[in-house]
Amino acid sequence: MVLFSVIDIILLIAGLAIYLFIVGGQLTRVAGVLEECSDLVWQIQRNAENIDQDLGAINNTGRVIAGALPLLYGMAEGIVDGATFDPDAAVDRGPAVPAMGTRRSRMLESVGYLPDE
Repeated sequence: MVLFSVIDIILLIAGLAIYLFIVGGQLTRVAGVLEECSDLVWQIQRNAENIDQDLGAINNTGRVIAGALPLLYGMAEGIVDGATFDPDAAVDRGPAVPAMGTRRSRMLESVGYLPDE
């Protein structure tokens, strides 16, 4: 009985040692990934510091644009109100033709389609 108890304790200690070895390896990998993440966070903070300095100028420009929007809306409504279109006076010119004539595409020849033949 004593022999089985000693063997059982030895197996328990060996199992715990293997378990701790596996968990230690996983924690080492997690620590490496967290260190990389920490470096990325510090790099983002350094980049954000440059943006933070000019943020006041960006906000001022946004305020100026937002203040001009009502004026622009009014001008656009004035243009739309003054526009007149008489469908009876419209001339049907047909489809637009390029000044150089019909465009020749090399893409058609590459797939074997030759419309002139």
